[in-house]
Amino acid sequence: MFDKFIQIAGISDKYEAQMHLDCGVNYLGFPLRLPVNKEDISEESAGEIIKSLTPPNYGIIITYLNLAEDIAKFCKELGCSIVQLHGSIEVAELKKLKTIFPELVVIKSLVTGKYSVNELKQAINEQSNFVDAFITDTFNPKTGATGATGLTHDWEISRALVEYSSKPIILAGGLNAENVYEAIIKVKPAGVDSHTGVEYENGVKNKVKVQQFCQEAIKAFDEINAVERN
Repeated sequence: MFDKFIQIAGISDKYEAQMHLDCGVNYLGFPLRLPVNKEDISEESAGEIIKSLTPPNYGIIITYLNLAEDIAKFCKELGCSIVQLHGSIEVAELKKLKTIFPELVVIKSLVTGKYSVNELKQAINEQSNFVDAFITDTFNPKTGATGATGLTHDWEISRALVEYSSKPIILAGGLNAENVYEAIIKVKPAGVDSHTGVEYENGVKNKVKVQQFCQEAIKAFDEINAVERN
């Protein structure tokens, strides 16, 4: 699942969802129940899109919910098999989530800028047994947002976390068509995620930018795989 993982988050409707699928994006992110940013889509509409997808295409709920029962209930209501947890959550709740909904794929955020590298490594130590992957992102101190900030971070931090973690690391934070190739080559993540980096100024997704993002990401992943084979 996390081989050449490319996610675009902030899908606003079924037409935008189909555009991303046509561009080769297999993972569509739906930020919902957020403490800071406004949702791009209603929960009902997100659920309709997620339920319409078939492998290898998946919808991912991106949420700040932090109680296992709430997360499991929400994912089941929307027909979602992958969740991205961006808020602070107790390890006990992650463990409980895996117990009550074992088939749910859990991606947990690692927020750079808000926590030190040592704190992020400690989070990996504590959470790895109960998550399937991690995703790095960038903290915005001005707004308090820990996702969809459009800000990049020091990729050396993400590179260090990739080398440290036994679970896949997905890279996010200010990625766009112009920098995703360099980011992948430098960090060597299992996947990448973009939200605001492939949008027009009005927040609508730009098909050309989405296509270019996918092309540059795949090129970088293929180059890394070729080097590793040799």
